[in-house]
Amino acid sequence: MPARSLALVLVFLGGVVGWSAPAPDEPTPKELEAALQNLKQIGLGFHGYSDSHEFQWVDDITDKDGRALLSWRVALLPYLDAEDLYKEFKLDEPWDSAHNKKLVAKMPKIYAPVRVKAKAGETFYQRFVGKGALFNEKGSSYKLNAVPDGLSNTALVVEAGDPVIWSKPDDLPFGAKQPLPKLGGLFGGSFHVLLGDGSVFRVKKDFDVDEMKKVIMPDDAQPVDTRKLQK
Repeated sequence: MPARSLALVLVFLGGVVGWSAPAPDEPTPKELEAALQNLKQIGLGFHGYSDSHEFQWVDDITDKDGRALLSWRVALLPYLDAEDLYKEFKLDEPWDSAHNKKLVAKMPKIYAPVRVKAKAGETFYQRFVGKGALFNEKGSSYKLNAVPDGLSNTALVVEAGDPVIWSKPDDLPFGAKQPLPKLGGLFGGSFHVLLGDGSVFRVKKDFDVDEMKKVIMPDDAQPVDTRKLQK
């Protein structure tokens, strides 16, 4: 083949490859599917826990005075096929005790970032915690079978903007009249939401903040327009 023709073919092929590949800042279908499946499994874990605890939501592990010691992510381990790891924790000690801190490095793959880099033992999967959210500093005021707005309209876990140590009782602060914390650290601003019924959807970067707050609040009696949220 003449050199000029070969050059044209290579340019054409390069254009095709460039056109079909995702942009550098765009997630691949494989990454999106991995995140979706992680959250679905976490949702199944929440429901498995509730089935075994009279419809109570899994929550942070606390001491007798109510001080949070370990994250709900640790409490959920027996329902994520990780009971052996759960048994390694000293549940009466904080996450950063000499013993428990060694287990940070054993974070299950289900909590690990599917795309961006984070420090070892860090996860983006977090809940909203605060007055008006499904969870507050003392747990949840609602049982799984009695969420006023319905499980399909209430956020359970989201992909936060910044990662936290998975075993540390650390989540996203929420206030109905306060700005939302940073979200979407895994996918450049867009993020997935796990709802109380176990379903998952992806929220676009330029989402409607007020509409998102409706999803976070379990008892606002406001209909949700997902067109203002979904990507």
